Amino acid sequence: MSTAPEERVLTYRQALNEALHEEMDRDARVIVMGEDIAAAGGVYKVTAGLLEAYGPERVLDTPISEAGIAGVALGASMTGLRPVVEIMFGDFLFLAADQLLNQAAKVRYMSGGKLGAPMVVRTMLGAGRRAAAQHSQSVHAMFAHIPGVKVILPSDPADAKGLLKSAIRDPDPVIFFEDKLSYGITGPVPTAETLIPIGRAAVKRHGSDVTLIASSRAVADAMSSAQELASEGIEAEVVDLRTLTPLDSEMVLSSVRKTGRCVVIDQGHRRFGAAAEIVALIMEDAFDCLKVGVSRVAALDVPAPYSPALEDLTLPGQERIVEAARALFRRTKE
Repeated sequence: MSTAPEERVLTYRQALNEALHEEMDRDARVIVMGEDIAAAGGVYKVTAGLLEAYGPERVLDTPISEAGIAGVALGASMTGLRPVVEIMFGDFLFLAADQLLNQAAKVRYMSGGKLGAPMVVRTMLGAGRRAAAQHSQSVHAMFAHIPGVKVILPSDPADAKGLLKSAIRDPDPVIFFEDKLSYGITGPVPTAETLIPIGRAAVKRHGSDVTLIASSRAVADAMSSAQELASEGIEAEVVDLRTLTPLDSEMVLSSVRKTGRCVVIDQGHRRFGAAAEIVALIMEDAFDCLKVGVSRVAALDVPAPYSPALEDLTLPGQERIVEAARALFRRTKE
């Protein structure tokens, strides 16, 4: 008789920290860099304890220069190391965009495969912390637009650990987005080493009436929305993308073909966002299976307000998701 794998309950933060410890133990080429990540353990304490375990040659505090941090990491990755960089807020990725998008993303192509950039950039996304317009953006879709970069958005502790380990071992640059509000959430994490393949989505809840597609913290909103819809007799299937590029198109399409209805949820802005790309995929490759057009629920197209009451209005939360799903059924009946 088979037995379930052993698990422990960890926070999202602990799972990431454990992944870093394990990969640094496994491979001496793995180094960690960023602002205040050594003695201070990082702004969200994900790198706590690494300096004591691996020393200042592998755990490096850097100057406040995102372009400089990314440039050093790129050079290190091209010459044999596997750097893991922390950029304190995803908003600051724009300061490192040239190094990441013009250099790291293209080095394998422009060198004919002779060079690579096996580097990971850990950063944060998401609003809800009352951090205002310059510290609350979700810019994952902008970086997913550029070929050569992989974009990961884990929603729970087990995925955070398994995907970070896979990212560190990947031969290409990876941007790893962690939601600011997720660091304290808890969940089961396998005791045994578990690598989650990059580019594979997961069905977090099975259903037959409507598909809810989400990533990162929006998965929790989708799950709570599914529970509310179930009380009304609507069984929602929740698909967690886990990675935006590469995108698991087959799992998305398989779920939509089964349910015939779909709501795509994204923490980024609605206009020209990740949700629009997924809607386009569905309309191109599963149009004949749809009972009604696909709906999007995303952040409003305004800078994140500092006011708590106003900020909450801009977010794609449970109330908007449930209403979007209900509207699909009203339109189906009409």
